[in-house]
Amino acid sequence: MEPVYCNAFEPDSEYRLKCAIMNALEMHNADIDKIVLLCIGSDRATGDCLGPLVGEHLKNLLPDMAVYGTLESPVHAMNLEATIKTIYEDHCDPFIIAIDASLGIPEHIGYATVSTNPLIPGKGVNKKLPAIGNLSITGIVNVAGFPNSILLQSTRLHIVMTLANCIGNALYHCYLPAPL
Repeated sequence: MEPVYCNAFEPDSEYRLKCAIMNALEMHNADIDKIVLLCIGSDRATGDCLGPLVGEHLKNLLPDMAVYGTLESPVHAMNLEATIKTIYEDHCDPFIIAIDASLGIPEHIGYATVSTNPLIPGKGVNKKLPAIGNLSITGIVNVAGFPNSILLQSTRLHIVMTLANCIGNALYHCYLPAPL
């Protein structure tokens, strides 16, 4: 499946993102009870806090859901490998949905993407971290190509929050029963 792009600033973005996620889950025959959400990022830089914000949002809405990576306990470069190991120790055959901020072209800032490929965290800032996820969701928060410190500190919180709400609400709606 080619990545699906949804502009988080459009009125129907949550619905379109939910549909893309549901289609990807159906393609994989994913068991909703085996889904683990891995929300990657740091709460120390605006440009990298998308994952923990989504994790926090979903932990509050779906307290029984397996969510790794929140504002209180972020999953980042320093603890990613240990967290992945914990997920596989604690969950039998998990279906991992990896969520992270990403960088892109100016026209795609504010877009969420859904892909059936694993996520490669840190790729946009030249970090070598393990690929993870049966499904990946990213939020494009800034432009690729600038020095890391400038990029992470110059990302607008409004963009990150809009993406986090869109992604979090889309995932939440994937867990609600269909209306009769």
